[in-house]
Amino acid sequence: MIGSVQRALRLLEAVGSHEDGAPAKQLAREAGLPLPTAYHLLRTLTHEGYLRREKGVFVIGEAAVRLAGGGAVQNRRTKVEDSLALWRDEIGVPVYFALYREGEIELVAVADTPAAPAVDEWADFRETAHAHAIGQCLLSQLDVKSRQDHLDRHPVEALTPYTLRNRRALLDRLGGMGRMEPIIERQEYALGTVCAAIPITVGSTAAAMAISLPLHQADRLLPAVDRLRNETGRLLSSLAFSISI
Repeated sequence: MIGSVQRALRLLEAVGSHEDGAPAKQLAREAGLPLPTAYHLLRTLTHEGYLRREKGVFVIGEAAVRLAGGGAVQNRRTKVEDSLALWRDEIGVPVYFALYREGEIELVAVADTPAAPAVDEWADFRETAHAHAIGQCLLSQLDVKSRQDHLDRHPVEALTPYTLRNRRALLDRLGGMGRMEPIIERQEYALGTVCAAIPITVGSTAAAMAISLPLHQADRLLPAVDRLRNETGRLLSSLAFSISI
């Protein structure tokens, strides 16, 4: 079976080297395979969607394109993680990057260290946007209808004694925020932790970067988030990522 996989991969590589496709005989020759073996594997790869046969030649199929695209997504995600790690080391705090996509909070990447650990996600971030800085920052960027829809699906509830108690209190806070103003949250999601998030809007996608600190280091929070905000333009440039990761 391993040999069959190797032979199939050689055929895929051969097809990929021809922009306009190639016939079975040529592919068999380039892959160093007997023609009957090549025919069998080409039929299988075509059936599975990795190849398509058009006018007597084989070309790359949608399944192979998706497979390659997955690698590109991973590469972009790695760039994001590397960039967050750079700023984690520069500022000395855990750094988070999140998106609001398809109606949900998506924590894309986190950079922390054993000495400066990220907040433990003890309650699902997607369901508790009202209680943490990342979620509040993302919700603040939504239009009224989208924000109401999110809160209908994920109602406000107290996680700690410091969590906003109801939807009205949350909406009042969000409504009073400036467009690019950072959001500060103190022990609303996790006791003993303070957090801050800054909004990043790319096209129609809401995004946020955030930092966190233990409560006894709360005096470092505002200087750290100010530094992160000042570096946002350079940071986004260095990330070189697509918001579609």
